[in-house]
Amino acid sequence: MANPGFATTLVIFLAVVTSIFVTYTEGAPRAFFVFGDSLVDNGNNNFLATTARADSPPYGVDYPTHQPTGRFSNGLNIPDLISEHLGAETTLPYLDPALNGDKLLVGANFASAGIGILNDTGIQFKLYDLGARRVLVTGSGPLGCVPAELAFRSPNGECAKEPQQASTIYNPLLVEMIKRLNQELGSDIFVTVNAMEMQNDFITNPQDYGMLLFSKNLLLRSTISEFLTFHI
Repeated sequence: MANPGFATTLVIFLAVVTSIFVTYTEGAPRAFFVFGDSLVDNGNNNFLATTARADSPPYGVDYPTHQPTGRFSNGLNIPDLISEHLGAETTLPYLDPALNGDKLLVGANFASAGIGILNDTGIQFKLYDLGARRVLVTGSGPLGCVPAELAFRSPNGECAKEPQQASTIYNPLLVEMIKRLNQELGSDIFVTVNAMEMQNDFITNPQDYGMLLFSKNLLLRSTISEFLTFHI
């Protein structure tokens, strides 16, 4: 039987994003492993033959080096902020040649933009069996308001109706599913997060997050909006 203290897992998925904290004593993470899509990709796609890339400006404009790194944001992304909170070094992409030696002890980022979700991966409990005991599940944000949807579906700049309706239907069903799963496991291992409310707050009150852009259309269409949408 797995030692419950062996690992604490944080799973963040708007698509699927999984972060694993490997610990040897409770509350003292020793390694941080990230799995997911563009929300947490920190450069793996730089090493892949793919069109899903973030290795050119304006990506990275607010990163400490002011250079694109492969992160799909203008600055730090979610794993960076988690590493900062833990007081740990930022994990490297698993395809980065620099990931060796002591760097491996920090952890690794396996996320890749464009990754998909398969039905058969939804029934895997291997991480739980290994000791994962804290899983954060974020619901869908305002899908009709993301820049791509505005560009292709919104002639007047308003959030696209159909993706917005899909998000509204999906989120309550996710909450109910998580409740049932926790009941089956006998513990509140999975925790749901209202991403819709958080992201709407970023859009409605940008000044609270250090932004001076008050135009909804401009905010949603800009590269900055992608940062606001997914990163605090």
